[in-house]
Amino acid sequence: MSGYDRVVQPAAGDEALENHLGGDEARNYRQYEIDMVAPHVGRSMLEIGSGLGHFAEQFLPRLDRLVVSDFDPYCVEQLRKRFDGHEKAIQVLQFGLPTEIPLEGDDRVDTVVMMNVLEHIEQDVEALRSLAQVTVPGGRIIIWVPGYMQLYGDFDRKVGHVTRYTPTTLARTVTAAGLKIRTLKPINFLGGIAWWLAVRRGGVGYPDPRLVKIYDRTVVPMTRLIERFVRPPFGQTVFCVAEVPKV
Repeated sequence: MSGYDRVVQPAAGDEALENHLGGDEARNYRQYEIDMVAPHVGRSMLEIGSGLGHFAEQFLPRLDRLVVSDFDPYCVEQLRKRFDGHEKAIQVLQFGLPTEIPLEGDDRVDTVVMMNVLEHIEQDVEALRSLAQVTVPGGRIIIWVPGYMQLYGDFDRKVGHVTRYTPTTLARTVTAAGLKIRTLKPINFLGGIAWWLAVRRGGVGYPDPRLVKIYDRTVVPMTRLIERFVRPPFGQTVFCVAEVPKV
């Protein structure tokens, strides 16, 4: 469910509205995502829900191997076109979680990234267990999910969110899957306030691109500055880095 431009992909239905809201109107937010994830990415990466591949592509210079994936046939086709003939080792897979993932042995990766994916899956524990099977011992599973059911509204229903997580509920899911928590925190707390005002109090079913642009230019930089010094008590997003136990 990732990829900057999934919002304009017509074949994927309402779920495509969700990802990286605003496209080019949300450049600061997209960089926020990359900067949060990048320190935890190793040399081989599997992205779940790659969309059109823009997010995964940002990590290619640091990777020896990249595996991109999506459940949507249109996205899988576009991923194959995007990475066809690339000099790096890139594999494109189509599957939906929870399921057995066609990677094993030497094909396993040291990093799995899932941006706005887990909240769509009712069997979230089983999904993480499947991902652990294709991650080397000591490898990381990076999870980015929408936070707090107080922010759940029409938009969440339209894009197929089963839930929004708190650090407590996500920790419960991650540990039940047999993973160790290395990082777990709410982020983007000003975005959480803005989301609550717009979606819950304001009754907005989908964020106005004009407001997204204003939010991206003002709120995101301010949030990043504040969160350098203060750990927020809640946020629009919950961010987790989980580790696959070493044998």
